[in-house]
Amino acid sequence: MKAHILTITLNPTVDYATSAPGVEPGPKLRCTEPQIDPGGGGINVSRAIRNLGGQSVALIAIGGATGAHLLQLLALEGVATVAFQGPGETRQSVSVTDSVTGEQYRFVMPGPSWREDDMPRALNTVDQATGEGTLVVLSGSQPPGVAKEFPSILANHVAGREARIIVDTSGPALFDLVERPSGEIHTLRMNGEECEELAGHPHPLPADTASFAQDLVSRGVARNVIVARGADGSVLANAEGAWHAVGAEVPVVSKVGAGDSFVGAYTLALAREWSAADALRFGVAAASAAVTSEATRLCDRTLTETLLDQCRIAAI
Repeated sequence: MKAHILTITLNPTVDYATSAPGVEPGPKLRCTEPQIDPGGGGINVSRAIRNLGGQSVALIAIGGATGAHLLQLLALEGVATVAFQGPGETRQSVSVTDSVTGEQYRFVMPGPSWREDDMPRALNTVDQATGEGTLVVLSGSQPPGVAKEFPSILANHVAGREARIIVDTSGPALFDLVERPSGEIHTLRMNGEECEELAGHPHPLPADTASFAQDLVSRGVARNVIVARGADGSVLANAEGAWHAVGAEVPVVSKVGAGDSFVGAYTLALAREWSAADALRFGVAAASAAVTSEATRLCDRTLTETLLDQCRIAAI
């Protein structure tokens, strides 16, 4: 490993995944024994990195008994953690699959609200965990009360250590990054719907997505912009060019964790000093592997490496 990886999760969760024979309102739904996993964007990125044979440290805000349970789950998986006290109780999330139709219902709690004095504690913990040249991954939803400017604040905070920050966020935080470029973001990832909303028009072709992504790069939003186009793969643009990578054809069991698996593989590839195009293809392969697994099991190393040769990539 040539670079240290730090993932940040301000809004972690304990995920419960189960199934029931028919999901409908009214009657009690007799569920199967739940699969319980640690969750939240950055945590899942760290789990994916470990699955792929890499190492990282997961920096997380925890609270209450659920927070203690979360740390136990991560310890069982062998994920190194740095925890700090967040407000309230760590949240829980539930996904229920209708075993008759195969449809999945996901219930995601908002998490405890942050106060103004919670943020300095988070940034101090980041300072203690960030070394020279660290790859810092900020992934997942922001808890209520956290300023939309937090990704930019974080990027400026670690810039002096030559850290490379990778951001996978959505909503107001994403729009703020685009509207007020900090010039410090190494990689910004978003999905196709968010990209089209930012652009104000559809992107039917990968070339359309690439053009908009390159515009974001030229405006200083990020040095690399990645857009996930669902089944149509992902597009990456930077100052050197743009590429479109399409995943392998696999049976889809659950889409949960595919995005986090992508970010984990992409980040691990950067730590190994792979090119941007190769990192993109590795990310797509990991996402392809992730959708074949149930619940939040994420990508498998052997399957990811097998699928890598089946993932097509082309310059745009």
